[in-house]
Amino acid sequence: MSDGLPPLREVIARHGLAAQKALGQNFLLDLNLTGRIARAAGSLSDHHVVEVGPGPGGLTRALLAEGAKHVTVIERDKRCLPALEEISAAYLGRLTIVEGDALATDMAALVDGPARIVANLPYNIATPLLIGSWLQSDRWPPWYASLTLMFQKEVAERIVAAPGSKAYGRLGVASQWRTRARMLFDIDRRAFTPPPSITSTVVELIPRAEPLAPADPRALEVIVAAAFGQRRKMLRSSLKSLTADAQAILDTAGIDGTRRAEELSVEEFCALARAYKRGG
Repeated sequence: MSDGLPPLREVIARHGLAAQKALGQNFLLDLNLTGRIARAAGSLSDHHVVEVGPGPGGLTRALLAEGAKHVTVIERDKRCLPALEEISAAYLGRLTIVEGDALATDMAALVDGPARIVANLPYNIATPLLIGSWLQSDRWPPWYASLTLMFQKEVAERIVAAPGSKAYGRLGVASQWRTRARMLFDIDRRAFTPPPSITSTVVELIPRAEPLAPADPRALEVIVAAAFGQRRKMLRSSLKSLTADAQAILDTAGIDGTRRAEELSVEEFCALARAYKRGG
């Protein structure tokens, strides 16, 4: 790269950065691929980019090289901080390093102006971050303009799954309710160090100006969790875990209780959530 920084393998060896399974780490070392991910996020020159779990900084370097106005990285592994400091020194004033747990970080407070989130997410926090930190915000539209994220392929398939498919479930409803989600491209397991056991997929999620249908985020999550918690049962049975009078909620929402969770559209789940919040 033109930044004058050494190859990532050399950085990893010099700082003793063996990936830790407990932290869900799999380092992406191919700078062609990190560059492709950075470019997939769209124009970065007018955006503050937030990256979670940068590790030795392969994607961080690509984001900066592709012209990101400013990049803030959140890293909980202290071992990676010296490598990230070297990148900061090469891009004076354009990289902010935050040491901490992304799940406990107020990311909106870290950015100034339009923001994009771009990350090769640690596998063990990918779904909690997506749902808990980014999709269930009380404020909508949110503080970020886009999410360009890498997941295990099976998780990516669940994010974009359509009603009626085996992959359709809680993650698909949560993602599609408030964003337009699409899979961009796969990344072979051999591109990582160490290679994970599965293929990874980069997903783009663009926030909708308004959700597909009105619903309280927490009520929707409760309804969807109950429905898919027993997905083979009819809704009139699976929703009994929430209330003794599940039929009242179904009647208010205008939904046949003999249907199953995977058959419902996002809009129908929203109708159930509204009925649940009103008390049937």
